[in-house]
Amino acid sequence: MKEEGTVTREGKYVQSLERALTILEVMAKTGEPVTVTELAEKVGLKVSTVHRLLTTLLYRGYVDQDAESSKYQVGFKVLEIANAVYSFSDIRTLARPYLEELVERCNETANLAVLDDTEIVYIDQVESQNYIIVKMFARVGNRGPVHCTASGKAQLAFLPEERLEQVLSEITFKKFTNETILTPEALRKELERVKRDGFALDWGEMEEFVRCIAAPVFNYEGKAVASIGVSGPSNRITSHYIKSELEEVVTEIAGRISAKLGYHK
Repeated sequence: MKEEGTVTREGKYVQSLERALTILEVMAKTGEPVTVTELAEKVGLKVSTVHRLLTTLLYRGYVDQDAESSKYQVGFKVLEIANAVYSFSDIRTLARPYLEELVERCNETANLAVLDDTEIVYIDQVESQNYIIVKMFARVGNRGPVHCTASGKAQLAFLPEERLEQVLSEITFKKFTNETILTPEALRKELERVKRDGFALDWGEMEEFVRCIAAPVFNYEGKAVASIGVSGPSNRITSHYIKSELEEVVTEIAGRISAKLGYHK
């Protein structure tokens, strides 16, 4: 098969480049160093092909290799590019001080996320110095399904009806824990509550023992363009703490960011 000039519906593409990008994406999602054999299995390519592509990526700094284990991981060059993308994000720059304030007031990790079809993308985070007893999924650059994340539901609830129907029809309702919402009907009911109350909750729906609360951030057009939230272990993010403090703090700060973006109720 030719590696260049292959025609798809979108036009021509370079197969070797596509494979290299797939390798980087898989490595990023894996989140830990992997051997060339493990990587080849994950991407469905021959070991020799993956090794050849890794050699080029290693040379350019997009991957690193541990001298002792020979395992590969994403390199700092990727972070450099990611930071260049973030530098163009006004919402990230504007929201950063508010994330820091959220951590100061709640002493839990604060996240900023945006909606991308049926997924949520975490674009910034300020970690709490509070001891974390569980490893949390929410990290800058990570994606999560909208149906079981507070950040996702906080934005999904405020989509125009036609767009919401489209997204609901495209969601794969995968079960992650016993708390995961598994039907469009149940999710729609929850979104109605989110729209009424102004904040969304994740009661360990994606990760056991991890809870989150998030509120939407609106722009001058009244569109939910992001969400800001707090996440932490369930022994600290209790129902009492949410009702007595977090609800008010998270919605207040989300409202202040929205005002900075020109939003008026």
